Amino acid sequence: MAMPSALEIARQAKLKPVAEIGADIGVPPWLIEPYGEHVAKIGLAAMEELADRPKARYVVVTAITPTPLGEGKTTTTVGLGQAMRHIGRRATVAIRQASMGPTFGIKGGAAGGGYSQAVPFETLNLHLTGDMHAVTAAHNQLAAMIDAHLYQGNALGIDPHNISWRRVLDVNDRALRNVVVGLGAAADGVPRQSGFDITAASEAMAILALSVSLQDMRARLGRIVVGYTKSGEPVTAEQLQAAGAMTVMLREAIKPNLLQTLENTPVLVHAGPFGNIAHGNSSVVADLIGIHTGDFLITEAGFGADMGAERFFNIKCRVSGLVPDAAVVVATVRALKAHSGRHRIVAGKPLPPALLEENPADVAAGAANLRKQVENVRLHGVTPVVAINAMPEDFESEHAEIRAVAEEMGVRSAVCRHFTEGGRGATELAEAVAEAAEEQPGGFRFLYPVTASLREKIETIAKRVYGADGVDYSSKAAEQLAAFERNGFGELPVCVAKTQLSLSADPKLKGAPTGHRLPVNEVRASVGAGFIYPICGDMRTMPGLAANSAATRIDIDADGQVVGLS
Repeated sequence: MAMPSALEIARQAKLKPVAEIGADIGVPPWLIEPYGEHVAKIGLAAMEELADRPKARYVVVTAITPTPLGEGKTTTTVGLGQAMRHIGRRATVAIRQASMGPTFGIKGGAAGGGYSQAVPFETLNLHLTGDMHAVTAAHNQLAAMIDAHLYQGNALGIDPHNISWRRVLDVNDRALRNVVVGLGAAADGVPRQSGFDITAASEAMAILALSVSLQDMRARLGRIVVGYTKSGEPVTAEQLQAAGAMTVMLREAIKPNLLQTLENTPVLVHAGPFGNIAHGNSSVVADLIGIHTGDFLITEAGFGADMGAERFFNIKCRVSGLVPDAAVVVATVRALKAHSGRHRIVAGKPLPPALLEENPADVAAGAANLRKQVENVRLHGVTPVVAINAMPEDFESEHAEIRAVAEEMGVRSAVCRHFTEGGRGATELAEAVAEAAEEQPGGFRFLYPVTASLREKIETIAKRVYGADGVDYSSKAAEQLAAFERNGFGELPVCVAKTQLSLSADPKLKGAPTGHRLPVNEVRASVGAGFIYPICGDMRTMPGLAANSAATRIDIDADGQVVGLS
């Protein structure tokens, strides 16, 4: 008998009223703002209300370098949270919000899957409480004020050819990557070339995720650099008098959303910055609340440990002041086989038949990637645990091969069947994580000091995390780095934008490649968010729809129920 779809499983869940979930984690009822029966926002005063309670153990879930299909990191995060209750521990889960682009594209939603998902499934994946739309509106308000400023005389002397602030939309739409605005009559604005990014790639989204308070968000929005004068001086949102309006648009969005898992474990779902462009982590305010709500706070960082986890450690933890106690590195048989270089996985297409055959030798051949990602966690002084996310087509011999690699490295491992069995399928992982978190020697460390130069930071990440021999800067990137240093941005952390499909900047290089160099083509400054991001390789900030995207299958049935959502 076929396993029900995630949507079918979610509709069978017995959910508690959200007020009960809030009470379970100790949030006072006056700080719970219901959005229907099963979703609520939590007032920011909860940070102060809960501050005297003990701190939970802080666990980040990361992964090996994924295939285009993903390796079940969100499902593992949720499953681990559910499993903690099965071993007598109380956990809160913190994950990112769904973006409509991936939901209607190939990737699907952001709720997890199978019997380890956050619910209500449809609400979470379709707009939730409107935070994505608030970010879109705030971002585009600033864009409108830039063009209005140009039209009204350009008193700040903005160079129309050096405006970095584009517009955003929460839809995959390749036709909007490059546009010309201001066409038409003279009253329609000043013509200039611009474009659209997806909302999850917006600096406003990164600011929402990294702010620690409403006033902090207001200050960060004011520091956004929208472009430069002809003499190279940065122009900010504060100078355009736009930050106040943006803050008002985001003042509800900054409150974390409270949901639950299928097994009624509390889930904080908040902010959704992209994992290959921005820092790829859920919000700091959600963690500052969640850290006082139980025995464990389990959060997730986007893509592999070279991507979201590196940013979690070096960007998010700098802002929050929280120190991780353990990290889970999710691995799957199929991904390790892909890293052998012997199989090709394409998003939206069936898995190659050879990938589904029993072949522990292929797993062993791809295990270099697992070793490197475990090493990337250890670089930061954090204890890793390998979670083997079991798929129905796996063989025990293949799981044994992954366990052998973990044992060789002196790392705990666990086979997890949370997708098919829920929390009870991840109890081995929960026990291993609890042991690892409770023995953490307190040796957490950042990879680089903020006082290092921007080049030093980029080169440290490239060599130590990606295994590169060095970094090659285009002339444009070199000029941009020098300008950022001159403008006082040199002490910001860096957030390297590169492919998520390889440790290198080349998606075709699998495993743990060496001898490669990191090509920095361009560098952008997210001054409000508080990081500089070098762009390496061919990076798209606005995805496009595939021929077989999920949008072609999502519909409403005769009873008004959503179908095709995944």
